Amino acid sequence: MPSLTVENYVKAILQNELRTGNVSVSTGSLAIALDVSPGTVTSMLKTLAEMELANYRPYEGVALTESGRQVGMRMLRRHRLIEQFLVQTLNLSWDQVHDEAENMEHAVSDFLVDRIDEFLGRPDYDPHGDPIPSPSGELRGITEDTMPLARCDVGTVVECTRVMNQDPEFLRFLGDAGLRPGVIARIHGNDAVAGRVEVQVGTQRTQLEHTAAEQLLVKPVTAGAEAGV
Repeated sequence: MPSLTVENYVKAILQNELRTGNVSVSTGSLAIALDVSPGTVTSMLKTLAEMELANYRPYEGVALTESGRQVGMRMLRRHRLIEQFLVQTLNLSWDQVHDEAENMEHAVSDFLVDRIDEFLGRPDYDPHGDPIPSPSGELRGITEDTMPLARCDVGTVVECTRVMNQDPEFLRFLGDAGLRPGVIARIHGNDAVAGRVEVQVGTQRTQLEHTAAEQLLVKPVTAGAEAGV
């Protein structure tokens, strides 16, 4: 079985690929994501290549093999289901569960993860709106028509779908503003010069810097869904 370090690297490569759409991931991007030196990343990528989990070419980046992608999807499935379990059954807040899931994902068996999935009703998303892979490695809840909140026009009514930045402080800010996946919001202002978006949830209005609003994905609502906004 892959070591904890190998699993972390493979998961980080897959997450970068899913986030950017680029199959090849640079050494620098991984160093930032994993908070290690580029030299450490290079050594580990050679190990992944020897294990046939990745194809690595110096100065060109790294791409997962099919075996590596399976390992990465298994780790994403574990992590996101554990996060959902901690929120749904133990009532932890969404800003508390990431680190706990990071610790637990390496210790649980696939059997236990499958039972957790069944117990939760096979959810499509974790508490942050990230799609949860199926046992076969397929992402169950991909939403195609999403866009960052920062790019929405004034007057648009949207549904929050996913938070890309899961820093605890940022999640607490969004939670206080009521901006969570599944919540309906209206865009009251979007000032490109000032770099701010004003959004309303219920009777509460909140201003976000564009850099923050880029990290919250939304989708247009269907007819009738904007009642009460």
